[in-house]
Amino acid sequence: MPLSAIKLAIIGLGYVGLPLAVEFAKQRKVVGFDINPARIDALRAGHDATLEVPDEALRQAGGLSYSANPQDLAACNVFIVTVPTPIDAYKRPDLTPLLKASETIGKVLKKGDIVIYESTVYPGATEEDCVPVLEKHSGLKFNADFFAGYSPERINPGDKEHRVATIKKVTSGSTPEVAELVDQLYRQIIVAGTHKAESIRVAEAAKVIENTQRDVNIALINELAIIFNRMGIDTESVLEAAGSKWNFLPFRPGLVGGHCIGVDPYYLTHKAQAIGYHPEIILAGRRLNDGMGAYVVAQLIKAMLKRRIVVEGARVLVMGLTFKENCPDLRNTRVVDIVKELADYNISADVFDPWVDGHEARREYGITPIDTPQPGTYDAIILAVAHQQFKAMEPGQVRALGKVAHVLYDLKYVLPRDAADLRL
Repeated sequence: MPLSAIKLAIIGLGYVGLPLAVEFAKQRKVVGFDINPARIDALRAGHDATLEVPDEALRQAGGLSYSANPQDLAACNVFIVTVPTPIDAYKRPDLTPLLKASETIGKVLKKGDIVIYESTVYPGATEEDCVPVLEKHSGLKFNADFFAGYSPERINPGDKEHRVATIKKVTSGSTPEVAELVDQLYRQIIVAGTHKAESIRVAEAAKVIENTQRDVNIALINELAIIFNRMGIDTESVLEAAGSKWNFLPFRPGLVGGHCIGVDPYYLTHKAQAIGYHPEIILAGRRLNDGMGAYVVAQLIKAMLKRRIVVEGARVLVMGLTFKENCPDLRNTRVVDIVKELADYNISADVFDPWVDGHEARREYGITPIDTPQPGTYDAIILAVAHQQFKAMEPGQVRALGKVAHVLYDLKYVLPRDAADLRL
């Protein structure tokens, strides 16, 4: 199939799919498909609620059409799947969105078509889990009638510097010829270049270890922060001193959430256990990072007791709910761990986040964010997310939200060192 003959569809128009579709629409016509009709209506109206694509860029994407009707995919011959791959309540991979997307494509798949997956999975998932669904619903045979590729997404929500086109892209295909075509397709939009992996499994593995590596490194720093706290040493001061060496890695302690770092390691450990190996370091890092919310609240309670602040019935302001700064993304945010832990102490928590959609927060976590915190109200304040709005506040403005006696816990080093009572 020559590049000029490609009729492209992007399946899933979230944080990954929409920016990708907009970039490809600069080169060719693209069908953007999503199962959420409200999402399609909003995009047709020219607004992206994730804020990944500016409204002006949407208006300029003339080659991009939107649809929630699977039949509109029938005229396409290359499909790129960018749906979420979450974990369930038991921290097991949930491939439901991926398999449903494969079913949708399978029903319109034709001879010669190519299906490229971008969703993060464990090595082998494309060929072992997705391809059989494509075969079942199409009646076609893999690598004879249709083909597959894998090119893992590397979107960093809220990052306006590292965008789709400026991040090097790993590509792969189910045959050497398809691998080359997939690589050529992405090279049309990726100015940073591509890396063609030798197989789909290699590309899948490369993706899943990117965030696993970061997760383990952050777990190490979180553990060091706990140790230094017990020793009465400021962690940030230690990291600044250690960072004076050229090869010291600049990780910082904190809550580890989001759709990638807090999720991807479980895909790798699931596959490892399935083949009879119990991963030690990866799961230890996950346990430590997942426990940071409880650690933060325990430290806060101790500080409140030392100041003779009554814990039972206290009010705490949690500043920030998203999983990272300056974006509305609530996926797998670990700030909810703090809110839940506070509730266990019968502490009332108000959550304030100017980036969050209140309806989404209620739907996902049962949390109703407040519009504006009232000064002089709180027994404790937790700066949980380093939003630009919070960074713009003077320490006195933050302090003014608390009662005369209160505790200020700065998780993200938003304030000057001596402005907070507690820091990670």
